[in-house]
Amino acid sequence: MSSIKDPTLADQGRMNLEIAEKRMGALMKVRERFSKEKPFEGLTIGLALHVTKETGVLVRTLRDGGAKVAITGCNPLSTQDDVAAALAEEESIEVWGYKGESSEDYYKFLNEVALTTPQITIDDGCDLVTLIHQKYPEQLPDIIGGCEETTTGIIRLHAMQKDGALKIPMVAVNDNKTKHLMDNYYGTGQSTFDGILRSTNILIAGKTVVVVGYGSCGKGVSMRAKGLGANVLVTEVDNFAALQAGMDGHRVMKMEDAAQLGDIFVTVTGNKHVIRTEHINKMKDSVILANSGHFDNEIDMQGLEEMSASKRRVRHYLDEYVQKDGRVIYVAGEGRLVNLASAEGHPSEVMSLSFCGQALACEYLVKNKGNLPCDVVTLPSEIDDEISALQLNAMDLEIDELTEEQVKYLASWEEGT
Repeated sequence: MSSIKDPTLADQGRMNLEIAEKRMGALMKVRERFSKEKPFEGLTIGLALHVTKETGVLVRTLRDGGAKVAITGCNPLSTQDDVAAALAEEESIEVWGYKGESSEDYYKFLNEVALTTPQITIDDGCDLVTLIHQKYPEQLPDIIGGCEETTTGIIRLHAMQKDGALKIPMVAVNDNKTKHLMDNYYGTGQSTFDGILRSTNILIAGKTVVVVGYGSCGKGVSMRAKGLGANVLVTEVDNFAALQAGMDGHRVMKMEDAAQLGDIFVTVTGNKHVIRTEHINKMKDSVILANSGHFDNEIDMQGLEEMSASKRRVRHYLDEYVQKDGRVIYVAGEGRLVNLASAEGHPSEVMSLSFCGQALACEYLVKNKGNLPCDVVTLPSEIDDEISALQLNAMDLEIDELTEEQVKYLASWEEGT
């Protein structure tokens, strides 16, 4: 039985879902096929994803493909209550979650999804599959496999694999080009600043933005910061990523040096405590801290709480921490995913690509039931290419085809200069 915040928000939720569907043409094509073929007939799919309008379109797609769907949030601040209310009224869908849920409810709702005994799991951060491995291991033999959406989740899955703890095949949807080179890059770049601007209404032009981490998400954030007129500094621990940042025209330095220069700090690493108290002690008055990594531990929020003389909420998901020396540190979105805590997450168009990946990964698991290793699995490139083709069609873009001569040339080695 669903547990949501306010059933009266369902009408607004349905309208938001309607708008999202108009912008997610690629996923709607997948839904059209699933509705005819019913690849998930008789299966339960359990999800721990951000309960947004875009996720709602995925949930409907899986349901129309024959599945019973059980979903909860993967972050206490990311559920859109109107969408949750709308989905809770629909057949074959159960929803648990509300924006601002307590830690107790967060794990209670994860357990609710696990107790539906799903045959397929979909994760954003690996919390659901971790819970099932730790608390419900008796379910594992009946699970066909799972899918993981995020860089952070893939890091956790590889750790499970290394420890010999992973007992089901897990598709690394984040490894799709149509995911990490689209969602992480274009989606995170835009939605991060959407969240920061909703919380602060600050002018980005002329500010120094410190981007912590230069993976696909960090590249996207840096690109948008530069486009808004910011001076971009990048901190990294990986030699090649740091080299890329330098070649892209950004200044690269250690955090201990960047801490003294930044006006806005954005963490996108998937790692813990990349902004620590020793960094905060060096920061200027009125800096803004924001996180776009999956978990709320990239900024040492507990350390900040303990070192501050006072704290108060001053704007929409913007907290003011007054230091003992009088400096003010602002934190957007409570140090959680700023694009979902302070805004609405990635735009529908880019999530259409990611959720095509999730939907087709579920179908791939069903088609290959029993034949995949208990390992982190990458989808075949043909499926990734299919997603690109669906999106090109949705955008009304056409590409050329190779001629017979060109096909022959690419397959040969004799012809040279």
